[in-house]
Amino acid sequence: MKYVTLNNGVKMPILGYGVFQIPNHDECKKSVLTALETGYRSIDTAQIYGNEKAVGDAIKESGINRDELFVTTKLWISDYGYEKAKKAFDESLSKLQLDYIDLYLLHQPYNDIYGSWRALSELNNEGKAKAIGVSNFFSDRVVDLVSFNEIKPALNQIETHPFYQRGEDHKVLNEFDIQHESWAPFAEGKSDFFQNELLSKIGKVYGKSVAQVTLRWMIQRNIVVIPKSVTPSRIKENIDVFDFELTEKEMDSIASLDTNTTKFFDHKDPERVKWFASTVK
Repeated sequence: MKYVTLNNGVKMPILGYGVFQIPNHDECKKSVLTALETGYRSIDTAQIYGNEKAVGDAIKESGINRDELFVTTKLWISDYGYEKAKKAFDESLSKLQLDYIDLYLLHQPYNDIYGSWRALSELNNEGKAKAIGVSNFFSDRVVDLVSFNEIKPALNQIETHPFYQRGEDHKVLNEFDIQHESWAPFAEGKSDFFQNELLSKIGKVYGKSVAQVTLRWMIQRNIVVIPKSVTPSRIKENIDVFDFELTEKEMDSIASLDTNTTKFFDHKDPERVKWFASTVK
């Protein structure tokens, strides 16, 4: 496994296992156990996913030493604000059955970001959250948060895949020594991702799948990536990406797939912001 070092010195596996859209407790627990048995040591969950308890149960049952694991969870906007964020963190910690979180993220760039960040900063100073960061923040919001706070984000988790490569965002994150992390590395199969001609052609050279080529491309860009699958064979396939390396020419050819457009939704769209606000009770 390759590791990245976050801006506060914390080391993080560059490849982890994500549990988005696995709300069923037993299925999630089983999948996390499979991932851990396969060799994954980084698990990414979130308050809003509704599966922190399943992740915690899997970790407990695995018997793996806590210091070998890297666990990420995220604060949902319904609990933004200083006091609410502190309470929500404790609830996540309890569900995960852990003494600390390796990485705690603000999940969306809305609501009381600054009161929430103050809470996360205190949790970081207390050692309860070893690193803190953000998710779905565009570059202007990242720079704003960095400019007016003592602790800057260690990481920004954003939609990143061959069709939306986030080149300019990547440059800004590098400028401020903030780790880039991808969600939806396979674009959730949109635009016939798994049948993409270029990625398939490159894969044949190495005896690798489209998914494996994409994960390798991410790793060579120094982007942390957290693919999700509930299929044991796919879980195993997705970690088998450290025995080959793409050439500079192949990396450049994949760059040509970039449309610089989201495959999901624009976080700056006023209608999308209204939708997120409607989730807050």
